[in-house]
Amino acid sequence: MKDLTEFLDINGIPHAARRASDITTFKVGGPCTVVYPGSERELISVVDECVDSGIKFVVLGCGSNVLFRDSGYDGAVILTQSLNTVRVEADTVYAGCGAPLHTICRAAYDAGLSGAEFAYGIPGSLGGAVFMNAGAYGGEMKDIVSSVTAYSVADRRTVTLSREECGFGYRHSVFEDNAFIVLSASLRLSRGDKAEIRALMDDLINRRKTKQPLNYPSAGSTFKRYPGRYTGQMIEEAGLKGFTVGGAQVSEKHAGFVINKGGATSEDILNLIDHVKAVIKEREGIDIECEIRVID
Repeated sequence: MKDLTEFLDINGIPHAARRASDITTFKVGGPCTVVYPGSERELISVVDECVDSGIKFVVLGCGSNVLFRDSGYDGAVILTQSLNTVRVEADTVYAGCGAPLHTICRAAYDAGLSGAEFAYGIPGSLGGAVFMNAGAYGGEMKDIVSSVTAYSVADRRTVTLSREECGFGYRHSVFEDNAFIVLSASLRLSRGDKAEIRALMDDLINRRKTKQPLNYPSAGSTFKRYPGRYTGQMIEEAGLKGFTVGGAQVSEKHAGFVINKGGATSEDILNLIDHVKAVIKEREGIDIECEIRVID
């Protein structure tokens, strides 16, 4: 990491030694080097430097949907929090990769635009949401994305992809398969009644507060939906609500969430996930898939 530190110092790009537990919603993980690019140009230059120097890197927005090891991460954690611009033109919202989804939803509401309400309350950034085609309550990013600008690490060039070229699927996109880094996106929405938009946003956030364990650290929903089944319901029917390994627990409020009850380690969480998967495999004969990205 010496070469990267020298590069960051020379170019005036902020960086610091942190713990992954400080920058993720799970509040778990050991030491890492965090880089704070202030622009797309700086983000791309840091990525290129990591590639040239053979340094591992991961790009994060709000730090949700990920789990770092207790031993830490021997690479660069590049946070996009400063790339958070949001602007509205006509019926389109243009947002940077680091823009939180709740900020985008509020900007849409202020402009009287409907279509993004489903994302209100999802604890992530635009970049992460596009990367995994995040969704909730019947909506997904693929429903509102018009185009995405991304950096191709392999080709070292910036490209703009249409919605069709993004290859969106269930919790999946082309960006996962081709070493793309999402830089920004345009979201095409539709005109709506502001009172109705506000009412739907309030309803969805209240449903989250009522049904989800928002008072404990987690990475969000832990398991992907199994075709034709509600995974959380299967876990509940298996009697696993409240099942605990160390500081990790299957939420007593919603069985689809694994939470950090207090002092959980990544090993606790992974062992708990493995146990849940094994029980469901034995009971149902199916393999459920973890939605959380483990950062090694």
